[in-house]
Amino acid sequence: MITSKTTVRVRYGETDKMGFVYYGNYALYLEVGRAEAMRQLGLSYREMEEMGIIMPISQMQIKYITPARYDDLLTVTTMVHQLPTARMVFDYEIHKHENILLCKASTTLAFINHKTVRPVAAPQWFLDKITPFFHTL
Repeated sequence: MITSKTTVRVRYGETDKMGFVYYGNYALYLEVGRAEAMRQLGLSYREMEEMGIIMPISQMQIKYITPARYDDLLTVTTMVHQLPTARMVFDYEIHKHENILLCKASTTLAFINHKTVRPVAAPQWFLDKITPFFHTL
């Protein structure tokens, strides 16, 4: 299993008139968590695109529990529970103050050949980097 944590501070422009983080901005926080998790594995979306692979989101689910507000420091925990095939599922939890759960989410990304715009299996070089995280002694 892969687990990664990163922090994001809520900026004023990310809040709505009620003073809460606008619901659509949570998708941006998930993207930050996902991109940082990939970097910690030695992968980057830029590198993947240069190798002809793109990973668009095909599904996203978010359950909002408690709102975040301006200047809150959020911890985005990103998890991958299964090795990818042609899709990769990321699960998330966003907390503030280390123990207040704000939301749970999940995104499914597809591996797509950039030239043909057709689904492909996860590339072997990608699997080589992440497989060690799924084997425990």
